[in-house]
Amino acid sequence: MLDAIRWDTDLIRRYDLAGPRYTSYPTAVQFHSQVGSFDLFHALRDSRKALRPLSLYVHVPFCANICYYCACNKVITKDRGRALPYLQRLEQEIQLIACHLDPAQKVEQLHFGGGTPTFLSHDELRQLMAQLRKSFNLLDDDSGDYGIEIDPREADWSTMGLLRELGFNRVSIGLQDLDPAVQRAVNRLQSLEETRAVIDAARTLQFRSINIDLIYGLPRQTPENFARTVDEVINLQPDRLSVFNYAHLPERFMPQRRINSDELPTPAQKLQMLQRTIEQLTAAGYRYIGMDHFALPDDELAIAQEESTLQRNFQGYTTHGHCDLIGLGVSAISQIGDLYCQNTSDIAQYQNTLTTGQLATSRGLVCNADDRLRRAVIQQLICTFSLEFVEIEQAFNIDFRGYFGQLWPQLLTMADDGLISLDNERITVLPAGRLLVRSVCMVFDAYLQQTHQQRFSRVI
Repeated sequence: MLDAIRWDTDLIRRYDLAGPRYTSYPTAVQFHSQVGSFDLFHALRDSRKALRPLSLYVHVPFCANICYYCACNKVITKDRGRALPYLQRLEQEIQLIACHLDPAQKVEQLHFGGGTPTFLSHDELRQLMAQLRKSFNLLDDDSGDYGIEIDPREADWSTMGLLRELGFNRVSIGLQDLDPAVQRAVNRLQSLEETRAVIDAARTLQFRSINIDLIYGLPRQTPENFARTVDEVINLQPDRLSVFNYAHLPERFMPQRRINSDELPTPAQKLQMLQRTIEQLTAAGYRYIGMDHFALPDDELAIAQEESTLQRNFQGYTTHGHCDLIGLGVSAISQIGDLYCQNTSDIAQYQNTLTTGQLATSRGLVCNADDRLRRAVIQQLICTFSLEFVEIEQAFNIDFRGYFGQLWPQLLTMADDGLISLDNERITVLPAGRLLVRSVCMVFDAYLQQTHQQRFSRVI
C-alpha cells in the first residue's frame, strides 16, 4: 500500500473529472431543510447514551483582509468589535448543545477554523476556551488533538504562546504561495519570514504538529515559481502538507471575480505543477496520504494509513473518525451518528436565531441503510486505497457483487485502464490511480447522477 504513487498522464486526462471531495457521504450537496434542531437534539441524546467521544469544530468567520481565491464562509472587516456579539451567541450555542451531552464524553479532538481564528483578541480567545472547558470535557493532559488555523500575518510569538497555554498543540498555517506576483494577484501579501517566525514559535513552544497549506493553479503561477515555493516549504519541514487545486468558480464565490482569469495557468501547467510537487515532496521523504495531503512517515496520519485505521470526515483525514463531530458557529457542520446537520451560513440569521434561545440548524440529512453502506465503501477506498469485500459483506449483511452488480462494468473498465486491480475479493487502487481515487469513489456515489457536476472541483 505504501508504494510510491505513479504519474500517468493518459490516465489523468481520462479520469480528471469534477467530483466531490468526500469529507462525507452523502455530501453536503444533498443536505435539505427538512432537518432541524429537533433532529440534532435526538442525535445528541443517542450520543450521550452511547457515551461516544467527541470532536469539536468551532468556526470563527472573521478576516481583516480578503483573499481573492477564498471559498470559505467569512466576514471581512477591520472592526474587531464585530466579534463580540458573535462570541456571545456562540457561547449560547455551546451551552445549548452541551446540556444534552454527558460530562463523561471526552473531547478527543478540537479544531478552530475560519476565517481567521486569531482575529479574536487574546481575552476573547481565553474566554471562548474557558466556556468550552466549562461546558465540555476537554482533556487537560495535552493528549487530545487540539488544532487551530493560523494566518501568520495575524499571529506572533505572544499569540502562539497564548494558544499553547490554552491547550492547542497543532497548527495549520495558510501559506498558498510565496511568489510576490502571485500574492499580489490574490491579495495575500505574506513573507517567508512571517511564516518562518510562526513555525519557529510553534516548535519552540512544543506544538505537536505543523501543517502548511499550499494552492496550485493561482493567477501568475508557473511550474517554475511554484517549484521554488515548494522547495522553501520543504526547508520549513512541516509534519504535514496540503496541496490544493485552485477551483476557479467566480459564479459561486464573489471574491474570485477579482481574479483575472487570463492570468490563470493552463490545465497543462497545473498538471506540471502537481507532478513536480509530488516529485519534490517524495524526494524529501513525504508520503502521499491521498486527496492533496502529504505527511512525514512518523506522522499520525501516515501511521494510521499504514495500520488501516485512517478515517475521513468534515475535518479531512483524521484518526478521530470514531468521534461524534459537533460543529459550532455560523455554517458549521455536525456529524453525529447517522445525522449530518449544518448551521445557517448567514451570520445575521445565526446570531438572531440564537438570541431567541433556538439553535441555528438550517439543513442536513439522516443517512439511510444504503447511505451507510456506500459511506463505508468510499471511506475505505479513500483512506486505505483498498476494499475487502468480505468486510463490507459481514458488516452490512449483503453480497457485494450482487449489491453493486450494475457498477461492475465501470469497475472492469477502470481495471483495464490500470486505475485499480479488481477480483472477486477486493478492489485495490493502484499507484497510478491513487491521485484519482475520487474518480473511483464516484462510481459508488448514488447521488452523483442527480447532482450538477459544476458544483464540484476537478479531481486534479
